[in-house]
Amino acid sequence: MKGSLILDSHLDLGFSALQINRDLMQPAATIRTHDPMDVLDNFGSCTVSLPELRRGKVGIVCATVMSRLDPTDRATRTGMYAQSQTHGVGRGHLAYYQALDHLGQVEMLHTVRQLDEAERRWREAEIPADGSGPPIGVVLSMESADPILDPDQVAEWHAAGLRMVSLSHYGTSTYSHGTATEGGLLPPARPLIKALAAAGIIIDVTHLTDEAHWELLSCYDGPICASHHNCRALTPGQRQLTDDMILSIAERGGVIGAAFDAWMLDPAWRRDLRPGDQQTAATLQTVVEHIDHIAQLTGTSQHCGIGTDLDGGFGTEQAPRDLNTIADLPNLIPLLHEKGFSSQDVDGILAGNWLRLLREHWRDPA
Repeated sequence: MKGSLILDSHLDLGFSALQINRDLMQPAATIRTHDPMDVLDNFGSCTVSLPELRRGKVGIVCATVMSRLDPTDRATRTGMYAQSQTHGVGRGHLAYYQALDHLGQVEMLHTVRQLDEAERRWREAEIPADGSGPPIGVVLSMESADPILDPDQVAEWHAAGLRMVSLSHYGTSTYSHGTATEGGLLPPARPLIKALAAAGIIIDVTHLTDEAHWELLSCYDGPICASHHNCRALTPGQRQLTDDMILSIAERGGVIGAAFDAWMLDPAWRRDLRPGDQQTAATLQTVVEHIDHIAQLTGTSQHCGIGTDLDGGFGTEQAPRDLNTIADLPNLIPLLHEKGFSSQDVDGILAGNWLRLLREHWRDPA
């Protein structure tokens, strides 16, 4: 697979390592033997680790800092009572990535030159079967802006590598209503949005309510993306994007990363049942259908990407049924070609479109 590269725009690696307690330097098969039953019950069978990323040529990832205001959270251990706690969790995720960087397992990407070099390194890499190889390039992202205590902290987070931020997650955050709620942006949002724009940090519309999505676009003219989102036309529900939302992201030059969570792919998936007690009809072909819907709607594949969210609180049992680990992502390639996408289109979907968006708006530290 020399020459190929996949950029995954949404992986909760820090969450998987610290909240679930997984050693991501091990193969997924080893991690599965380490996971106790309560982890398997709550989070499923591990699909993501550094060796699995390397074996799949997923050489650059947007890795999240992820915590939110949510005192009712009893499952993910990232929902907190106070914003100060979310800041502490977020700093912990950042410290984990910095530790992996120190160990040579990842490289945190702070400059365009580093991004370019990571792309070159991975396109030239030939990865052995054991998943050893070059460090994974990490673009720091944030799911829910709650770990940012106020706009004055944005510059500090940017200096740490932060390049993409969503305002909300599940529930109601400091800055906006999010998934499974109704409402728009909250008063602290506009000063934060102004600070993010000044720093050149891309705003991720994932998890915004419909009202908040349109309110954001009315008060902000900067770059946007959807790091892990699918199409409401194919899978009904607030968590997915309407066609109008897809077009609004494309009009800003944004990219939409196809998510691999079964409940975002399979309309028959039941969230009231345990994942292990049901089997999804979704496959990698289903993911391609969502990608194709965006391409047909916008008239181009340039707004399509991959944002799996694998191990973001779910495992193999809640992923496409023909995917074992993230190392299987290259199996998308023949499916995309069969759908009529050219080799250039496929390269863009797998990595090039995200790389273009990042380069267009990346502001290196002074």
